[in-house]
Amino acid sequence: MSEAVEALVIGAGPAGLMAAEILSQSGRRVLVVEAMPTPARKFLMAGKSGLNLTKDEPFHAFAQRFILGSGGRLPPHPRGYFDEEESRFGPAEVMAWVRGLGIELFTGSTGRVFPVGMKASPLLRAWLSRLRGGGVELRTRWRWIGGGWRFETPDGPRDIRPRVVVLALGGASWPRLGSDAAWVPWLKDAGVGIAPFRPANVGFRVSWSAPMARHFGAAVKGTALRAGDLASRGEWVIGRQGIEGGGVYEISAALRDGAAGRVDLAPDLDRAALAARFSRPKGKLSLGNWLRRVLEDPVKVALLLEWGRPLPGDPAGWADLTKGLPLRHEGPMAIETAISSAGGVTWDSVTKAQELRALPDVFVAGEMLDWEAPTGGYLLTACLGSGLHAGRAAAARLASMAAG
Repeated sequence: MSEAVEALVIGAGPAGLMAAEILSQSGRRVLVVEAMPTPARKFLMAGKSGLNLTKDEPFHAFAQRFILGSGGRLPPHPRGYFDEEESRFGPAEVMAWVRGLGIELFTGSTGRVFPVGMKASPLLRAWLSRLRGGGVELRTRWRWIGGGWRFETPDGPRDIRPRVVVLALGGASWPRLGSDAAWVPWLKDAGVGIAPFRPANVGFRVSWSAPMARHFGAAVKGTALRAGDLASRGEWVIGRQGIEGGGVYEISAALRDGAAGRVDLAPDLDRAALAARFSRPKGKLSLGNWLRRVLEDPVKVALLLEWGRPLPGDPAGWADLTKGLPLRHEGPMAIETAISSAGGVTWDSVTKAQELRALPDVFVAGEMLDWEAPTGGYLLTACLGSGLHAGRAAAARLASMAAG
């Protein structure tokens, strides 16, 4: 069976739903298809511990947290939804859009923005209701199987004949929630450039010594981490398999790509002040007890003893080690465990409108594109913004078809 539609959106995550919303606002018939039984599963999972929508900070600072697939920082005037001269969709726009759904927001002490209720489900329900009211049709358990726009459905194979398509199929992290990168070979065969997927916002494997077992699950607070050009003051966690958490995720791109990591265990003290502390006589105290008196934190002491060997023998050496402890790891954890992924459709494979050069009238949004950013609201804002940008471009293409 074959069905004609004006606009087809494949993928019902934040990017796909935003593209569908923009297309429906232009008066088009929009069909959204989703392989999973329900939409936006990764979005809902992210909201279980508190849905961090965006980061309330100046747009320029916000945009500089993104890394494009070239491996460099975002340029001053990058494409599309990050372009201050065009269709900017940053923190202020996200907050206005969410409030337009009737969801109240609050901003935490770090600038992170959350719904008052903290959960994703009320926002998603309100959004889906608005989409239905706008004529958007959502079909679940429709899996794209290539061969043009052919889908495996509960009722057997179906073919769609769209005038424009927005692909929002996700990256390669959390495949059990739908982002399984099954689309890669079909786009490659069509001539689309695909950068290999790599884990982003991911923990790192560490083979701990036996004494570290007592600290598994402990939060590491009050440290500063650095790798390459990336830095973090966030908390992180010592786990059985290694290290993870927001503080690690902020520098994970550099660590993953081979930069050496360093931990400052006392970022609010300079070396002279630390050296003075380490000048305290050890007396009959064990090394561990002496260090606990100096650093006043057993977790920091454990890390110092774990990663600092050979240990120094003088106060200045202890101060230097405490301010620049090597972060020793054996590489990133599996991409399946990562919060997000780098890699995907290369930027030279799309136009500024996010249209695939190899497939005219097909637009791409969300984590399919080769970009990455830390957690803290950046990921979701970019997915929404890229969906909006692709939706606008697809709507404009339909309008030009009608006029032409």
